[in-house]
Amino acid sequence: MAVEHPAQASFEITHEKAPSESVIAGFSSFGLAGLTAVDYLTEQLELTQTGHITTRKLPSITPFGNGTPRHHTRLFSRPEGDVTVLVNELFVPVWAADPLSEAVLEWADASGVQEITILSGVPVPHGPEQHRTYYVATEDYQAAHLQNTTVEPMGSGFLDGVNASLVGRGIDSPLRVGVFLTPVHAPVPDVQAAIRLIDAVEHVFGLNIDTSALEGFAAEIEQYYRELAARLENVDRDHVAEDRMFM
Repeated sequence: MAVEHPAQASFEITHEKAPSESVIAGFSSFGLAGLTAVDYLTEQLELTQTGHITTRKLPSITPFGNGTPRHHTRLFSRPEGDVTVLVNELFVPVWAADPLSEAVLEWADASGVQEITILSGVPVPHGPEQHRTYYVATEDYQAAHLQNTTVEPMGSGFLDGVNASLVGRGIDSPLRVGVFLTPVHAPVPDVQAAIRLIDAVEHVFGLNIDTSALEGFAAEIEQYYRELAARLENVDRDHVAEDRMFM
């Protein structure tokens, strides 16, 4: 299925197998904590790629490893069917957030997805005592997962981009949507922020995740993520940036 934007940006989701009722997503954003977290989850949970998202008329990238290219946005699942993870390496500008969200929401509705959990870092001024994970979640998500948890609600503010579009739809639909947020620092990937997000997921969903190897995992992909972060900083949100490859 594809969703077109007035500016002609569109997203199409291809999935080989039905996803789990629960989706955990991480998008390419400042600090890359959410992306680092979900990428690590796919390794630790031994998930297999079962789908991907492609886009048209949007500044794009084609990541590769060991000389082999891969889709910039991928879906991972496992036979147990308890969780599907969405890994998004493509920076999505604010003006393209709605069509991406619409594509994800249409796919979720057609595939029987009941809830979406988003892992995200936020570049806000903070002290060491604020190195915690907070949540912004629809009331039905709170009732399902956050009644007996140490994850605290975010006091006030607003979401934007893909996070805002997905949570906004969840307010007025049966889809449960929650965002786990943690402060991030500029050096990427912010490993400690990613660990905090993984700890929150582990606590809320009862997953068994060993984060001891995350430092090493992050070191392996640090240069790649630094280049990705540079692309996030340099991309023009109002114009189509020229294509480029980085190594």
